[in-house]
Amino acid sequence: MVGFTESERAGVYKSIYARRDIRRFSDDPVSEETLARLLDAAHHAPSVGFSQPWDFVVVEDDETKTAVASIAERAIAAAREGYREPRKSEFGRLKLEGITDAPVNICVTCDPTRDAPHVLGRNTMQAMDTYSTCLAVQNLWLAARAEGVGVGWVSFLYPHEVREVLGIPHHVAPVAYLCVGYPEDGFPEEPVLQREGWRERIDTSELVHREQWDCGSV
Repeated sequence: MVGFTESERAGVYKSIYARRDIRRFSDDPVSEETLARLLDAAHHAPSVGFSQPWDFVVVEDDETKTAVASIAERAIAAAREGYREPRKSEFGRLKLEGITDAPVNICVTCDPTRDAPHVLGRNTMQAMDTYSTCLAVQNLWLAARAEGVGVGWVSFLYPHEVREVLGIPHHVAPVAYLCVGYPEDGFPEEPVLQREGWRERIDTSELVHREQWDCGSV
């Protein structure tokens, strides 16, 4: 059989639709066996030219987490100043990272020199290695949801500072900093930013274009 069974398909779609960005974590540890499964799922993501440009820096040391959290704190404070009221106050009420709360942090990196200079399929789209790394993040996230493990992607960071804290080589780019652990309050029914009124999900019909981009009448 090429396709999955009905129950198998349901599991895949359930993981997709029930995935959430988690910021609050319980103290329950993530077992080494579970963590290994998540990392292996990430490593089985598709990649341009089968280059597999990712690496995974697993962080469990409290001092390291604190150092990264201080970077996030400054980045969040700087971002907040870019808003005007009432959006500024709404931004301030959002919990945007769980770095020190999560039992595990994972920094997913991209090495653009891996298999270089002739990476099959990257000739005209040089960012394909970064896109491939994002697919590894998605694999990990969906596998985590199936395991009941929460993931939160922290984008309020200064990559060059994260690189220094984690000892990442200069030519390797930190792409995603993930907080990983069991959710403190379970998985919400809808994305937190939607629940908080920050954004609404765009209807799929507004985003699908047939044959050409439909810009409407001029």
